[in-house]
Amino acid sequence: MLILKLAEDESSILEYKEEVNDGFFKSLSAFANTDGGTIILGISNEKNIKGIDLSNGNQETIINKIIHSLGIQPKIQVTKHKNKNILSISVEKSSNPISFKSIYYKRIGNTTRVMTTNELRTKLLSGVSWESQTGNYSIDDIKEETVKEFVRLGINEGRLPEILAGESIELILKRLELIINGKLTNAAILLFGKNPQKYFMNANIRVGGFKGNDEVIIVNDKTINGNLFEQVINAEEAIKFCINVRYVITGKKLDRDDIWDYPLNALREALLNSIIHRDYFDNDTQIQIKIFKDWLWFYNPGKLVDDLTIEQLKTSHPSKPRNRLIASVFYRSGKIEKFGSGILRITEACKKQALPEPDFIEEFGGFSVKFSKFFKGLNKRQTIAIGYIQEYGSINNSKYQEITNTTRETSKRDLAKMLKIGIVQKEGEGKFTKYVLSSMTHNDP
Repeated sequence: MLILKLAEDESSILEYKEEVNDGFFKSLSAFANTDGGTIILGISNEKNIKGIDLSNGNQETIINKIIHSLGIQPKIQVTKHKNKNILSISVEKSSNPISFKSIYYKRIGNTTRVMTTNELRTKLLSGVSWESQTGNYSIDDIKEETVKEFVRLGINEGRLPEILAGESIELILKRLELIINGKLTNAAILLFGKNPQKYFMNANIRVGGFKGNDEVIIVNDKTINGNLFEQVINAEEAIKFCINVRYVITGKKLDRDDIWDYPLNALREALLNSIIHRDYFDNDTQIQIKIFKDWLWFYNPGKLVDDLTIEQLKTSHPSKPRNRLIASVFYRSGKIEKFGSGILRITEACKKQALPEPDFIEEFGGFSVKFSKFFKGLNKRQTIAIGYIQEYGSINNSKYQEITNTTRETSKRDLAKMLKIGIVQKEGEGKFTKYVLSSMTHNDP
């Protein structure tokens, strides 16, 4: 079949390339944005057979470069001609525009051209979401254990019918709209795949821990792969490895509370939001989590959708998930609550732990959440005092003076300000007065 094509001239669906270079990727982008097409690699424009080196895993390297650079899965066929390897690389027409180095191409006759702004806009408006696109995937790419665990969670939460426990993996995915016209979607692979990174190289999470409050000294660096359910579990463990926990004994029963630097439910919500609202068309950027001495930063590619503003996020607002299928699956599993309330839950959890409200920012072409241990506007003495209370549970005026090397009057003013803005709460009277973080007051049963 491949040798027959050598007699054909280059056209809107066929091109010859001698090697892998920028022109190779531009042509694949153009084919995907037009009617699909095939590049025959290892042949010059004059149809001289040069061959392509496939030793040392070079064929897999070429496939990975296509997936990484374009975010599409090609079909590959290898043919030998006079002991020379020739690769036929075919891509289907994509329902969404495919770029190479942020530029979109199209095919006109046997030439590759840059798409105009109007052409790109038309294609964007007519496309379907990334998660709904189908590919040349097999049901063998699905991790059965993850699907079964999802069903178990969903039934326990009352968000899935019990009948699903006895159904086949394929039928479950169909019910979740993860199989369309008999083909698995991108969302199916990302949510339940054995190795999603085989197809989506940067659909993962990078967690970095740093010694101070800058990125000079790295103490931990981990890339979290696997399907999305595995990523949630492993990314949370990686975060916990990089933050501190203290133990507080409460109540007459001497129950133990684990108090982390930041409330775990808020971190989990931020993690899930990053995964659910990520722009998966961005093939070059990972979800990033950076953990510093006094602050923690989540970042995901993709700005807010449909002109939603930061101010609106902080109020009750309609849910507008970028990835509806992914959001729906996480909701059914009980991992998230009602749509559109994540930011409010993050903020409330931080307030309960006497932490500042996180900063929500659109930056670097995406969306970030910054958690801080300390309130803005506090002086160095007050910051030291909060750290002491976090470690020992409370502080009084004498101890405040001791650890900050200040006077009694200054100590009183500092504590009064912290009391006024609600960071601390006063307990006891007279010489027994002490100050605790607002979240650390408990009523004994």
